[in-house]
Amino acid sequence: MTRTPSVIVFDVNETLSDMAPLSARFTEVGAPASLARVWFASLLRDGFALAAAGSSAKFAVVGTEMLRSVLRDIELSRSLDDAVSFIMRGFGSLDLHPDIADGIRALRAQGFRLVTFSNGSAQVAESLLTRAGLRSEFEALLTVEDAPAWKPVRTAYEYAADACGVAPADLLLVAVHPWDTHGAAEAGLQTAWLNRGGASYPSYFMAPDHTITTLSELATRLTQR
Repeated sequence: MTRTPSVIVFDVNETLSDMAPLSARFTEVGAPASLARVWFASLLRDGFALAAAGSSAKFAVVGTEMLRSVLRDIELSRSLDDAVSFIMRGFGSLDLHPDIADGIRALRAQGFRLVTFSNGSAQVAESLLTRAGLRSEFEALLTVEDAPAWKPVRTAYEYAADACGVAPADLLLVAVHPWDTHGAAEAGLQTAWLNRGGASYPSYFMAPDHTITTLSELATRLTQR
């Protein structure tokens, strides 16, 4: 049995935040809603490529330039610059997934320390949690902008452990992305895969310690240890 973690670490984009409204922003500028997922996957691909090559760039920089690329050949309802700016501003108005608030409060009630750790900026997490009335539940909002590399590189998770003042094994990462839970597991963290959509977990990644469909399930499981 794995040890009880002292710190719960949350991925932000898609794990805490519901990014579905970004699809509506694509539609509003005249682009297909389905392009939102293509763009986000391409953004992550280039971020991972930078990390694999030993370099880095800010999430917003990669996201903005990738967005210009995917929108370039589409007949938009406004200028390309305006469309890109409008979509990128959408990150600042996203809401939490419905399962998050109760799960956060339950984990805090059990005495767990809570932090976020994102490939995006700390400001996005700050806005998201402040608007939800949950900012005070988190002791730190960590970003790879202060780490040696993007997740899922090992040094990113080691940075998070150092920032929290604990060993990697004392952290439990919660994420909807299997690539993130795999990277965390390789770095020695405990992991929880938040599987809201009933997907299959890839066999080529290290299996998570917990598979949950809502965040409250994790609080219940940790209570039962």
